[in-house]
Amino acid sequence: MSQDNVIWSDNLSLLWSDFKAEFNPASFEDSHCVIKYQFTWTINSEKTENKILFFIENIQLTTEFNPLLSWVRHLQNTDALLLHEQGHFDLGELVKRENLEKLRNLFYEKQFATRGKNEDQQKQFAKEDSGKMIAMEIEKLEQMLSCRRKIYDDETDFGKNSEKQSEYDNLFAKLKL
Repeated sequence: MSQDNVIWSDNLSLLWSDFKAEFNPASFEDSHCVIKYQFTWTINSEKTENKILFFIENIQLTTEFNPLLSWVRHLQNTDALLLHEQGHFDLGELVKRENLEKLRNLFYEKQFATRGKNEDQQKQFAKEDSGKMIAMEIEKLEQMLSCRRKIYDDETDFGKNSEKQSEYDNLFAKLKL
């Protein structure tokens, strides 16, 4: 997790000053924000018959806005557009909440074998392999978010359709209750 990233919380709203990248003059968009998921987890292991089996526990997932990759055309930085961009961040949190339990269920209460020639190697590989396993699922979640963001932009016409934007804003407001 980058220290520069903004972590989603129910009492935080993005500001235009959070958009630190230079705008892309070749883009048709007036603004662009980069939303990603970061995760932490713990693993425990158990030795059975000279093999280490590991268990994945305590998966924590955060929705993060990356200011260094996010930008706005300075003549377009309106309150309405900022609200639309906040919607992208909120949508990321919504997708996370809708899928976190499914993600945990893929791993919790399951045993995984690991590689390595000795116990120390096996424990090290368990940490590495478990991280890769979770990262593959996070990548799927980010692909899902990308599809949902496209639908959001299409339905709201990038925030210009105020009626549809208002529907989304009401949905996102429920995240902050």
